[in-house]
Amino acid sequence: MRVHRNAAAGCALLLALAVAGCTGPDDPTGATDAAPAAPSESPTPTTPTTPTTPTTAYAPYVSATTASTTDTAGSPTTYNLAFVISSSEDDCTPRWNGVQDVDDASVASRVEKLTSSGATVRVSFGGASGTELAAACDSASALAAAYGAALDAAGATQADFDIEGDELADAGSRALRSEAIALLQEQRKDLEVSFTLPVMPSGLDTDGLALLSSANDHGVQVSTVNLMTMNYGESYTDDMGDYALSSAKAAHTQLKDVFGTSDADAWRGMALTSMLGVNDVAGETFTLADAAEVRAFAEEKGIAWVSMWAAFRDRQCGGDASAQDALTDCSGVEQESGAFAEAFAG
Repeated sequence: MRVHRNAAAGCALLLALAVAGCTGPDDPTGATDAAPAAPSESPTPTTPTTPTTPTTAYAPYVSATTASTTDTAGSPTTYNLAFVISSSEDDCTPRWNGVQDVDDASVASRVEKLTSSGATVRVSFGGASGTELAAACDSASALAAAYGAALDAAGATQADFDIEGDELADAGSRALRSEAIALLQEQRKDLEVSFTLPVMPSGLDTDGLALLSSANDHGVQVSTVNLMTMNYGESYTDDMGDYALSSAKAAHTQLKDVFGTSDADAWRGMALTSMLGVNDVAGETFTLADAAEVRAFAEEKGIAWVSMWAAFRDRQCGGDASAQDALTDCSGVEQESGAFAEAFAG
């Protein structure tokens, strides 16, 4: 289902996604990797043009609880801390991976080290495993409080909602989540929200579009829609870099439609996350060449950030460098440690 919004509604929603295209509330002021506001007047051009920092940030997914030697490769702008979920279907208490308290001292120490270089952290809620908090909490206020507790523990003003599987299709948790996020943004004016969603080379599916529609209807200010360019299915055995670009192009058309924004702002409201090396689906292997291709495309289009699952897999497996199945702690391809991070960072 594609959602058509009038111009006023689109501007009210896309505080960060359509920075230059809408007149709306004040921009969030927290340090993020979102696009800066356009200047009121263009500066006088100079010759030659002074090189500028690439606009596409690098923001890998990392474990919130366990450090890896490859975490800092590529000098990330932001770290996506994975994942805050519930410990059970009827427990509204946020926990890292469903087991560790969000305010655990070891996690706080880890966040302090990650941010010592000036990088920020984004708390990612959900993921492919366990119970997402929206399926466990029984009210929007309780859910907003759970989200807020995790953000406060990490000292974060950025929240990522990785919604997939059964919970992506569940209308009840979808509405509750949207209501809670909107409430949280009322309480935290600097909160930047991204949604991480599965995608196919043909674009977002009806459940992903329904989630964005729900956020739209509840007035959630969406900064970025992060596309999981991975795990398409066993019939997708061709070039994974090409599939990632096809997915981005198809979703770009959808985001323009959903949010009623311009070409440029729809690109800037997008992020791309690839699963490095051997993927979960047989026959899918994302190579270093694919990573370089995605990075170049993201810079060309002005995409907000690129990411990968995950920093702790960015190294060659011991013994035989290749693997038939995706492994949790290595890529399954021949590489130097941190090579994917360097390719994605550009």
